[in-house]
Amino acid sequence: MSRSKKISKNPGLAASDALRILQLNTLLNGGGTDDQCIKLTLGLQQLRQKVWLAGPAERPLEPAITELKLARHHTPPEGWLKLRFIFSCARFIRQQRIQIVHGHHGRDYWPTILAAKISRRRPKIVLSRHLASSPKSGFSRSLLLGRIDVMVAVSEFVARVLREGHSDPDSPDEERHYRQPIKGDHSKIGVVHGGIEVSRFRPLATQPLRASWGLTNREYVFGVVGSYDLPRGKGQREFLRAAAQLKERFENSRFLIIGRGSMAALLMEDIRKLGLEGHAMLTPYATDMPAVMNSLDCIVHPAIGTEALGLVVCEAHACGRPVIASALDGIPEAFAVGGLGRLVKPESVDELAHAMAGQLRAPRLTDAERQRIHERVAETFSVEVSARKHLELYQKLLQPAVAT
Repeated sequence: MSRSKKISKNPGLAASDALRILQLNTLLNGGGTDDQCIKLTLGLQQLRQKVWLAGPAERPLEPAITELKLARHHTPPEGWLKLRFIFSCARFIRQQRIQIVHGHHGRDYWPTILAAKISRRRPKIVLSRHLASSPKSGFSRSLLLGRIDVMVAVSEFVARVLREGHSDPDSPDEERHYRQPIKGDHSKIGVVHGGIEVSRFRPLATQPLRASWGLTNREYVFGVVGSYDLPRGKGQREFLRAAAQLKERFENSRFLIIGRGSMAALLMEDIRKLGLEGHAMLTPYATDMPAVMNSLDCIVHPAIGTEALGLVVCEAHACGRPVIASALDGIPEAFAVGGLGRLVKPESVDELAHAMAGQLRAPRLTDAERQRIHERVAETFSVEVSARKHLELYQKLLQPAVAT
């Protein structure tokens, strides 16, 4: 954590110091917030803490949760105003003598607070903010900080939005025009970055997916990784327009869009209209992201909406791959640690194309150079580092107040 909430370094955590922690999540459908919640639960478990994940059963992530052997509290159907969920969690907090209750989604905030209060155990209440905005509800923006102990922002940018708000009125993306701050005691806002699985995202000696894409090592392959849903996706259309500027000058360049979404037909039409057949393609959906990263020569992340941090940048750097990304919201924070590639002005197709051309001319990294970048990312953005910083935060919350 940084700024107002400083976390001391505490390398040794004995089993006798184990805390009793409940992570609350009403969705578990598979988005980035769910992924980080599960990784945090696993990381705390590996630090020998008593940690449970409270949430509904029979959701898309349940098989993964079961495989990881995470301790669970299965909650009933939410019911009116989520009351069944709240009372179920309150009973569990009371029965298990929970010390820390931690909610993740915006829709989890008030259920987390109410479950903690109703339990009569007085656990410390922690909320995470995984989005690059304050809560939408004016009620929540006005009252949340007064009802909790800490709000954990996943990046310095998110913390700044919570404290100060953010304005970008010229953006074509309406949600960027004005983001309001949250009211209350801003000393309760701190930063703990999310984490990636650095044991999986690491440099590989092979490029396992290139053959399945019909490519060899002679081509230089750029790729955008992520969903592409209407109306605008994650900058895939801008990526294709930049690719159209390069294909004649760099015959060996190839441009892949890796993901899935409702824009598939539109992107295929763009490829046709831009004359990119044979140069650009939408790949079949892939689930092995480390293999994807290692099979690309450069990852392009031309984000155009709001972005809290951009862990895909960290994942690419952890694989020793250069990244060309929009200098937008929390992305520069994620980019700075690996630092390989270039940041560009959001939505500038010309600047994106110029950066891609520069990357085509750059020498490829050696295996040793890729490994050094991986190690830099691992020191800051690993699941283990994130879990330890959260645990240090929890321990600090539970320390007796010192009279001044």
